[in-house]
Amino acid sequence: MIREIDIKDRKAAVQVLSVQLPAYKIEAEIIGCPDLPPLKDTADDLRITGETFLGYFIGEKLCGVISFKEENNVLDIHRLIVHPEHFRKGIAQKLLNFIELRPMNEKMIVTTGSKNTPAVTFYLKNGFKELKKMEINESLTITAFEKYL
Repeated sequence: MIREIDIKDRKAAVQVLSVQLPAYKIEAEIIGCPDLPPLKDTADDLRITGETFLGYFIGEKLCGVISFKEENNVLDIHRLIVHPEHFRKGIAQKLLNFIELRPMNEKMIVTTGSKNTPAVTFYLKNGFKELKKMEINESLTITAFEKYL
């Protein structure tokens, strides 16, 4: 079941972090960037992002999260994460499908590590088009994608 997470609630932020850290640890390994910025987030950091957080729950267990901001009819995905215990169960797809139904948005945008082949493949498969690659530092390049709705 997908439902909104009150990220300003500290307990909820800690719960999100319990999915985020293991998920981004896997991405860091895939792309060869051990100091990936989301691995440094704290619960307090998440609480002040201004993002809307939606969670995919199995019972009361949080298994996946999507967060985003909406501005000028653009939905900007900031994180789409699934706990490694729940990889390959379609959770990321369900979360993405869910937010695509939000009214008043003309397009979605997202960035991911350029070397994160599973994420790049996922976004391309879902109709996103590559916009550009940006070198953040010598070990991290990210790719920006967009999808018109």
